[in-house]
Amino acid sequence: MAVRKKKPIIIILLVAAVFFILGIYQVLMLNKAHSTFDNYYAFRGCVQLLSRTDDYGICKIKSGQIIKIVKFQNRWYLDGDLPCGFLCF
Repeated sequence: MAVRKKKPIIIILLVAAVFFILGIYQVLMLNKAHSTFDNYYAFRGCVQLLSRTDDYGICKIKSGQIIKIVKFQNRWYLDGDLPCGFLCF
């Protein structure tokens, strides 16, 4: 009977561990993507670079959409999707 009581606890702990590991992986992947223009270019799925400066780049993604990648606080983001919200004005 002791095994039956431990089984749900073990399953819950395993599921929580999987979610924790996936969360850590996601954070590490995003940190790497934002670290350089080339990494963010690949992360966003750009297939053609249209123009680039030290502060931004414009590229075309697979669907044909044109996007602008900008440098903000030494990290790269999609234009209009900066981490500071309304404080960026």
